[in-house]
Amino acid sequence: MSSTVVSTASSVIEEQLAAAREAIASRTGLSRVVLSACGGSFAVMLPGEYFLGTSAGSLESVVLNAAEFISRASARVDAQTVVILCSHSGTTPETVAAAQHARERGALTVAFTHELDSPLAQASEFVIGYQHGAEKSESYVAPALLLRLIARILDDREGGSFVEPIDAVVASLPNLVPAARAAHTEAADRWAFASRREELIYTMAAGSNYGTAYSFAICLLQEMQWVHSAAIHSGEYFHGPFEITDVDVPFIALLGLDETRPVEQRAVDFLTKHTEKALIIDAADFGLDGVHESVRGISAHLLFNPVLRTYADALADHRGHPLSVRRYMWRMDY
Repeated sequence: MSSTVVSTASSVIEEQLAAAREAIASRTGLSRVVLSACGGSFAVMLPGEYFLGTSAGSLESVVLNAAEFISRASARVDAQTVVILCSHSGTTPETVAAAQHARERGALTVAFTHELDSPLAQASEFVIGYQHGAEKSESYVAPALLLRLIARILDDREGGSFVEPIDAVVASLPNLVPAARAAHTEAADRWAFASRREELIYTMAAGSNYGTAYSFAICLLQEMQWVHSAAIHSGEYFHGPFEITDVDVPFIALLGLDETRPVEQRAVDFLTKHTEKALIIDAADFGLDGVHESVRGISAHLLFNPVLRTYADALADHRGHPLSVRRYMWRMDY
C-alpha cells in the first residue's frame, strides 16, 4: 500500500485536532457519539468507546463496523450525532460510504486518516491526520489522538477533567513506548522462536484493551502472518471458549489497569493452570505509575499496541514471513 503523505507535521495535526474539538463543542444538542471503521482502524475505536461508556453520564456512544453502520441506517444518526471515522489509507470503501451516509443524516463527521487528500478526508467535514512509519512520534498516532479528542468531548459535555491528564500521558509516549518495547525485546524473541511453527494462537483481553487483542488477532496474526487466531473477550472466556484450553494450545493474554482487570485476571488464573503456552503481558510493567490515576487504565492500550507489535515483528522474523506480505489484500478486487 503506497502512501502519499510521508508525515503530517505535528503543528498541522494540532490545528486539525483543535478545529474538530471546537466543532464538536459548538454542536448544539449533541447527544451521541458513533465510532465507525473497519479492521485495524475499527480496533483503534474500541478503547474510545470504552472511555465514553465508562465516563459519560448522558452522552450515548456506540462503536460499529462501517458496513454495519450503513446497513443499520439508524434513525438515531442525526444532527445530534457526531460520527468519528478512521481509515489509514482513507480509501476503505465502507468507511468512506459511512462518512457520506452520516453527513446525509445531518451528523457531524470527523475522520482520522494518514492520507490527507484521500476520499475519506474529502467525504468528512473535519479531518485529523496522524503519523505513521519509522519517523513518527508516538504522540501523534491515531489511538493517542482519538483519546485526546474524546477527552475534550467528555470535558465539554460531561464536565469531566480528562484533557490535562490525557494530554500529559500522550506527551510522555515518546519516552514510555521505546522503554516498554526494549523491556520486551528479549521475551518477544524467545516467544517468537518457540511459536514460529504454531498454526493457531488465541488472544484475550477485556475492557479498553480488548481492541488491542482484537487487532493483534485479525491484523497481525491472520492478515500479516496467516496464523489462525481469534480474539476472546476475557469475560466470555468461561462461557464457552475455555473448553478449548489445553496444555499445548497457545494464548496471549493481556492484563490491563482499567476497571476490567479483575475480569482479565480471573481468565489468566485459569489459563495459566491449564496450558504451558500462555504469554501474559501485564500493563503494570509499562511504567505508568506516574500517570494520573484517573486515566491510567484507559492509557494502557497506548503501550499494549507497540509492545505487541514487538512480538509480531519477532514472529515475522522467525517465520520468515514479512508483515507486508498479502495473499489477497490490495492484490485483487474483493
